[in-house]
Amino acid sequence: MDVYGENETVPVPEGRVTLSDRRTGRKWPVELEPYRLAARPVTQARYAQITGRRPSSAHGDRLPVESVSWWDAVRFCNTLSEQEGLRPAYRVRGDDEVEVEVEWDASSDGYRLPTEAEWEHACRAGTTGARYGELDEIAWHRGNSLERMREVGGRRPNSWGLYDMLGNVWEWCWDLYDPEVYGTYRVLRGGGWFDERWSCRASVRRRSHPTLRIDDVGFRVARSL
Repeated sequence: MDVYGENETVPVPEGRVTLSDRRTGRKWPVELEPYRLAARPVTQARYAQITGRRPSSAHGDRLPVESVSWWDAVRFCNTLSEQEGLRPAYRVRGDDEVEVEVEWDASSDGYRLPTEAEWEHACRAGTTGARYGELDEIAWHRGNSLERMREVGGRRPNSWGLYDMLGNVWEWCWDLYDPEVYGTYRVLRGGGWFDERWSCRASVRRRSHPTLRIDDVGFRVARSL
């Protein structure tokens, strides 16, 4: 039963987004095909339903799952795909997270992490400013969260029906952050409940090692069409 819309994905149209990195000053355009993206981050209840685990530091069924590594998110996507009879998006080789290799099968119809270009395109929902609305109306951040996570979907969505794209928890993306400098570190997007207003913007990038589990980092799932 999907009482809170936790299984809901919404269609995201094709488009073009220009990514930027404040650290290096680099900008690069990305063309995108249509795809689907979860309307909300994965909740603790949904994560437990699929994996049998409750890793989060704070507990509540409708809170976003956090303290999950990038590898945890990849495994969740594959397990969810298998349970729904879809072809998993990732081919994983090895058991040790440090040594394991993962390959994305772009032809798969299964669940996966969004690329950071897909994430930013979906977050902006056709807008061009730093945010898709007034921050206190759309996001939980350090200034209004009382320094704790909040239930998903508690703030106004963007015009494409996506909730919590900014604030509450940072979200894992598929991409490597900067392999020449940071190796296997993966991209995080969106800002979190303990971040200042500045960090909760559509263009802000953060990085973390794929094995790390942090109490303000979660994820949402995507699917290719």
